[in-house]
Amino acid sequence: MSTSTKEPSRTETIKTKAYGATNSIFNGLKRMEIERHRPQADEVHIEILYTGVCHSDLHQVKNDWKNTVYPCVPGHEIVGRIIEVGSTVRKFKVGDTVGVGCMIDSCGQCRPCQHGEENYCQGPVSWTATYNGPMKPDGSGANTFGGYSTNITVKESFVLRIPDGLDIKAAAPILCAGITTYSSLKHWNVKEGDRVGIVGLGGLGHMGVKLAKALGATVTVITTSKEKRADAEAMGAHEVLISTDSAAMKQHEASFDFILNTIPDAYDITDYVSLLDLDGTIVAVGLLGEYKKPLNNMEMATYRRTVAGSVIGGIAETQEVLDFCAQHNILPDVQMIKMQDINKAFDDLLDKEVRYRHVIDMQSLKDEA
Repeated sequence: MSTSTKEPSRTETIKTKAYGATNSIFNGLKRMEIERHRPQADEVHIEILYTGVCHSDLHQVKNDWKNTVYPCVPGHEIVGRIIEVGSTVRKFKVGDTVGVGCMIDSCGQCRPCQHGEENYCQGPVSWTATYNGPMKPDGSGANTFGGYSTNITVKESFVLRIPDGLDIKAAAPILCAGITTYSSLKHWNVKEGDRVGIVGLGGLGHMGVKLAKALGATVTVITTSKEKRADAEAMGAHEVLISTDSAAMKQHEASFDFILNTIPDAYDITDYVSLLDLDGTIVAVGLLGEYKKPLNNMEMATYRRTVAGSVIGGIAETQEVLDFCAQHNILPDVQMIKMQDINKAFDDLLDKEVRYRHVIDMQSLKDEA
């Protein structure tokens, strides 16, 4: 632990290799150099070992949500090793293997923050995103830069412990894909014997299958791809429903207690609402935007169904899912890539060619001249 009696100034910086986008005319990520500040009293400095590639990284660098601040260095599924700690840090020490997810700060004062739900922070600008967010919860400070880089400085209270039982090469996607699906399953009390549908078998969906199965649910994967049947069954799905098969969809009407929909682009949600039984709930975790068509409320009212949305989870719940995955031997299915291959990985995302999450070995960036 640091023995200095004087904390380093935020003006003391660490030059950091990174890959990012420089403007909204997106033509791929490029190598750049950014600066990190030395850790303050309550912060740790982390050497990044592995970073997951999330579909939202691609949306953000392309400014699909019309809120990107450039330059933009994405990456919010980070696993690394602590190399320096501030003087008041007690939870971690130099050498610990840790994770950083989608948040690096929040206001800490609002009701959600006080109840461990920082992901629903009601402060002036909500929680501080690991990348593409102002440095401080009040909206001030420089833009934040994410995990497509060699190191990062983060407040102790927003750092996660990576359990010994998890393979650190594959663990990074748990910090977004894992917590996003787990938080929904837990909030809507998915339990043993529940009939659960997982729509989409991608980065989010494949984690949803594994987690729902571990919670004791009977899991059906709902997909357009017949080719994913074997993968779905290997991950623990009891059944695979092809959503383009109208007869099969009709047969499964009113047969699920809970549906987790991970489709990232606009779709007709009514197609899936009809699959819910009385008092069933469908939760959208992939789409951050409008549905393709207005919701037919007749489908809602006649079965007292609920349509909901959810984003990630709080810090305590993120630690919970990491521990849960270690306990149940759950890991994302990943493809390791070099940092220099990130633009090809983005193309694979668009072409739906990822099985099921890319993870960047950041040594490749450290070795880059």
